[in-house]
Amino acid sequence: MRRADRFFGIIQLLRSGRVITARQIAGKFEISERTVYRDMRDLLLSGVPIEGEAGVGYTIRGGYDLPPLMFTEAEIAALAIGARMVQAWGGHGHGIGAGMALSKIESVLPPHLRKSLDDTRVYAPPLSMPAELRKRLDAIHTAIAQRHTIAMRYTDEKGTASSRTVRPLGLFFWGKVWTLAAWCELRRDFRTFRIDRMATVTARKSIFKNEPGKTLEDYLALVHETK
Repeated sequence: MRRADRFFGIIQLLRSGRVITARQIAGKFEISERTVYRDMRDLLLSGVPIEGEAGVGYTIRGGYDLPPLMFTEAEIAALAIGARMVQAWGGHGHGIGAGMALSKIESVLPPHLRKSLDDTRVYAPPLSMPAELRKRLDAIHTAIAQRHTIAMRYTDEKGTASSRTVRPLGLFFWGKVWTLAAWCELRRDFRTFRIDRMATVTARKSIFKNEPGKTLEDYLALVHETK
């Protein structure tokens, strides 16, 4: 669990109004009591009104809410729309993440902002995206994040099939199709590949470094120059 997620969980636990001991917190989040004490110190320093002390227990006085309360109605609507778009057109993992993020935000919103979330009437009807395509998006995104090269079988617009090994740099959504911007080891140049034209995608164990002239920033600068 990421530390930020643990902080969120601890705050939610303490907002119950009951006094929770460090041992109970440690058991719930599978951390040491020493880590609990450090987390409490950091939460207090960040302004969370935690009451209690080591050896007794902790709680949060009533009326405390999390930072999402600072969102405006326009920001709440934007988050809802963005999450719906990801759920409709993104990878399977990101769709689940978007739904969980909205649930977390909704759980700490006051009634008037929760109503604004419910009243957002902008939707993203799901496209006929095969499950395999969603899985492929997830796999490519993971490879980008971990800087793993990928091997693939690809068919271009002329129907010509080829095997490629590429450095995946970024995913782009164009309303109907997803494309991958990559450094192609075969062509020794930047190339863009449509995700739906990939027959197979396999992440390799090899990790690539950001070399000058082969990065996403270099690709975007080249695209900007050609416009």
